[in-house]
Amino acid sequence: MNGGHMQIGEVASRTELSLRTIRHYEETGLVVPSARSQGGFRLYTEADVARLMVVRRMKPLGFTLDEMRALLEATDRLDRGDQQLSADEREQLLERVRGFERAARQRVADLRTQLARAEEFAAALADRIENATAGQ
Repeated sequence: MNGGHMQIGEVASRTELSLRTIRHYEETGLVVPSARSQGGFRLYTEADVARLMVVRRMKPLGFTLDEMRALLEATDRLDRGDQQLSADEREQLLERVRGFERAARQRVADLRTQLARAEEFAAALADRIENATAGQ
């Protein structure tokens, strides 16, 4: 689209999110289209796509919508380079982001453990099938 804007279909394709999911994230205030076309179509920028990618990456780790919102608010304030932030406020925001980073790493480790257990289970089932068919 002109002016660096994309319609929701292109955003859905780029983010691998459904139109319904993107609209839901808009309704919950996580991502708001940067503009609307004359016809009322949602128009998104690269920054909007980046926000959606943050949400998409947080979802499989089990973060809630409120947690996603809290992280986005913190990173928004940090990214703006808000000159009105005191050193203490900046450090508090950074610590909030660090907390999300620690939580994400722990959740990834937990998922790796779950995946290893699932792979062991699938292998045990395959062995059982092989043993049962070998005896026929």
